[in-house]
Amino acid sequence: MEHYDVMRTTFAARQYTDDLVSDETLYRLLDNARFAPSGGNRQGWKVLVIKNTARRQALREIMAPTIRQYKAQAMAGETPLNTVVPSQVDQATIDATSSNFPLVDELEHAPVLLVICVDLTVVSSMDKDLDRVGLISGASIYPFAWNIITAARNEGLGGVLTTFLANQEPQAKQLLDLPEHVAVAAMIAIGKPVKQLTRLKRASVESFTTIDSFTGEVFRK
Repeated sequence: MEHYDVMRTTFAARQYTDDLVSDETLYRLLDNARFAPSGGNRQGWKVLVIKNTARRQALREIMAPTIRQYKAQAMAGETPLNTVVPSQVDQATIDATSSNFPLVDELEHAPVLLVICVDLTVVSSMDKDLDRVGLISGASIYPFAWNIITAARNEGLGGVLTTFLANQEPQAKQLLDLPEHVAVAAMIAIGKPVKQLTRLKRASVESFTTIDSFTGEVFRK
């Protein structure tokens, strides 16, 4: 596919056919994704290919509390797990919310399941001293993760990146034998989508781009 077509049609594919994705194909995706940029070209990513069914089921159970919280807060009209606006949803409501979620319910059947990790000893965190949640370290891992998704799209496959697992990182680290200095960045599922989307909706450039300052003139073509 043309690069711009890949960018405009790569969607969050959570439902897959029974078609298998070969190790050869997966290797090819990773072989191309590895050319993503990273700070100092230190390439601190680590990919775990999760094939064991019991381990996949365990991952689903680990994510369940976070999914309940996410859904309960979303149903209350909140931005889930937000660090700026405190949640008004109580724990009893969260506990009463179902943990059912697309893809996660069928995690053991996804043709490919990856856990993307990052070695924190090789990433720079320019915002580490700011009084807010850290963002900058992600610049050295998420371009690689997104390269995997777009590479899958280029192969006629589909994928989705989720971050539920990171909220329960201690349990995930124990299950996956992760060293202390390695963090969970994302989980990616890949397969042949049940339905291919070819047209996505996004906000216009004018809605998020200004000149010289946050309150500056809107940038237009």
